[in-house]
Amino acid sequence: MLSLHRVSKSYGTRYGARKVLKDISFCLNRGRNIGILGCNGAGKSTLIRIISGAEQPDSGTIRRGMRVSWPLAFGGAFHEHLTGLDNLKFVCRIHGVDYRAVLPFVEDFTELGTYFREPVMHYSQGMMTRLAFALSMAVEFDCFLIDEAMVVGDARFHQRCHDELFTKRKDRSFILVTHEAEVIKLYCEKASVLHNGQLLPFNSVDEAYTYYNDILKSPDMSTPDHQESMASGT
Repeated sequence: MLSLHRVSKSYGTRYGARKVLKDISFCLNRGRNIGILGCNGAGKSTLIRIISGAEQPDSGTIRRGMRVSWPLAFGGAFHEHLTGLDNLKFVCRIHGVDYRAVLPFVEDFTELGTYFREPVMHYSQGMMTRLAFALSMAVEFDCFLIDEAMVVGDARFHQRCHDELFTKRKDRSFILVTHEAEVIKLYCEKASVLHNGQLLPFNSVDEAYTYYNDILKSPDMSTPDHQESMASGT
């Protein structure tokens, strides 16, 4: 089980401290999934980074009773002076995986060709995304954290990502954060809405979808206070 209990996070801005997450609590069992809807600036990426351990909360506790991935397609942990191959070796060493066993998959999936053995600092954003997603699939996690990562690359690469994550690993848990309500309806069995720093659970995806659409129609979305919050969280 993965559980969060009263997790909070603030950031300093030129307007003062802004609390992006306020006492977030929820549990996720093995084999289950949840979609989290939130407008741009609601704190979705902050939440997913905290769940992964890439960032620490100001308060609250996180218990990871299963192997949790880093945010899919996140390349922020790559060493830019190392090659794609060397980064693969490093990630595999940390997670106790024999890189030689996953090397053919990563090379084929990324389609980087000779660039796979070139320093990551020379990669385009698209190349970085391909490598990061492939490494995420090379390590077998119990729970995947998806920060809108399936919307990467061209249509063919998008489909390959979908097949790896939602078909071949359909028995795994995942948390999907997005601002696209239709994506939640397509992939998730239940949903919550992240709004004003609070995570609001709903009995069905349709109820969350309706509530989220009402938020988008709210005149508050264009107020200076909302624009200020956009500057302090993603």
